[in-house]
Amino acid sequence: MTTNPNPPVRAGRREWTALGVLMLPLLLVSMDVSVLYFAIPAISADLEPTGTQQLWIFDIYAFVLAGLLMTMGSLGDRIGHRRLLLIGAAAFGTASLVAAYANSAEMLIAARAVLGIGGATLMPSTMAMLRTMFTDPAQRAKAIGMWSGVMTAGIALGSVMSGVLVEYFWWGSVFLVNLPAMALLLALGPALLPESKNPSSGRFDWLSVPLSMAAVLPVIYGLKEIPSNGWNVRYVVAITVGLLFATLFVHRQRTAAAPMISPALFRGRGFAPSVGLNLLSAFGVMGSAYFTTQYIQSVLDKSALEAALWALLPSVPIGAAAPIATQLVQKGVNRAHVVTAGFVITASGFGLLALAGTDSMVLVLVACGVLAVGSVTVMSQIMDLAMGTAPVERAGAASSLMETGAEFGGALGMAVLGSIGTAIYQHEIPASAPDAAHETLGGALAIADQVPGLAAVAREAFTSGMQGAAIAGALLLAGAAGLAAVTLRQVRTHENAGQADQLSPSGV
Repeated sequence: MTTNPNPPVRAGRREWTALGVLMLPLLLVSMDVSVLYFAIPAISADLEPTGTQQLWIFDIYAFVLAGLLMTMGSLGDRIGHRRLLLIGAAAFGTASLVAAYANSAEMLIAARAVLGIGGATLMPSTMAMLRTMFTDPAQRAKAIGMWSGVMTAGIALGSVMSGVLVEYFWWGSVFLVNLPAMALLLALGPALLPESKNPSSGRFDWLSVPLSMAAVLPVIYGLKEIPSNGWNVRYVVAITVGLLFATLFVHRQRTAAAPMISPALFRGRGFAPSVGLNLLSAFGVMGSAYFTTQYIQSVLDKSALEAALWALLPSVPIGAAAPIATQLVQKGVNRAHVVTAGFVITASGFGLLALAGTDSMVLVLVACGVLAVGSVTVMSQIMDLAMGTAPVERAGAASSLMETGAEFGGALGMAVLGSIGTAIYQHEIPASAPDAAHETLGGALAIADQVPGLAAVAREAFTSGMQGAAIAGALLLAGAAGLAAVTLRQVRTHENAGQADQLSPSGV
């Protein structure tokens, strides 16, 4: 047997305090994905953007964030995660201030782009810092469980917070709430957070930066547009171009002397399965959210703020899901079994969603809660496995790959399940209905006053589409459960294996 010469040191009060400092900016970064849901009408009235500008105001943050995650994760490994975290916090705070007082659509778009850059530095840096601060496997698992819960809850909270702030203040207030958290991080970070970086990382591979962005952005763009606009040739071409650049990016990582993403990461027995399973979990989360948010607002006829408040209820059990999963693993339950159970729970949530009618609010909320519990169970354990398998000096790159995979999974879930639901919706709308009614439920409701009975038919058709997509989601997540059971059965982290996988010839 090979023993670990450097046994893990248990974290103390300082590290747990630092974790609390890290969680607040992480919450705000995740909230910024959805913070404009209710602010867009007020922004449109004030800045009068064109239709294209309005889309960029909403989407530029997520696009920049997804495109730069791998770059920033690798950069943090080289220059130090604390340094990059503080630089990102300063950029995020400054951009928030500019966005709050933007006096033109162009200025707001630019500020949102810088927010995306800042977010791309903060997300992988926070996870890499956790890997550095919590070397004890049990403590790290708890910390990563909290990280996963905060990240998931932030997306749900963002829309609600924007609705409340816009109701009582002006639209710029949704950005100003970022400032106290970033100021706290800048004030306490240098004292509480340890610096960590890869001392032998080599020169930064600048050519990989445009290659990674050219691989990620077209695919994310195409997948995000397909649910709303169908399989347009433009989106298919965008996805194809992105996949071609992804091939070039992978080739570059295999041949470069100091690659941005070291292929050695994938030699860890648990890392590659973790990336794939994390993608599938995100597929379920975002694929279901595409329908449930529209269902509560348009089928049940709730106002935007009412819909957001009701949508908060399923996030309540999230706080217990990750700790329970962590406790099970620490008490000896095989992690493969816990992750498999998480996927089964998620698939069950889709099964419940498939039973919903046009007046099934309680059932849909319960289904969303079950989906959330299953997804957080999977994500917390998969992230812990990936970060425990990855070497500390490559924690930033490992975290960024996991998060980029989640971005792909979310976009793919919306594209695939959204397309299934849309196809069923359009099939069930009567051929005699106006063209607008054939496109979306929103289009049908907009002209429902002109066509008697159209609203009821459109809501029924949308619900049928949601049911069909839910059945597809349940089948896919059930398959993911089987995949997890097979791929994770013999996987151990470095700490649990005594680093035998790294040091023995069979572990190569």
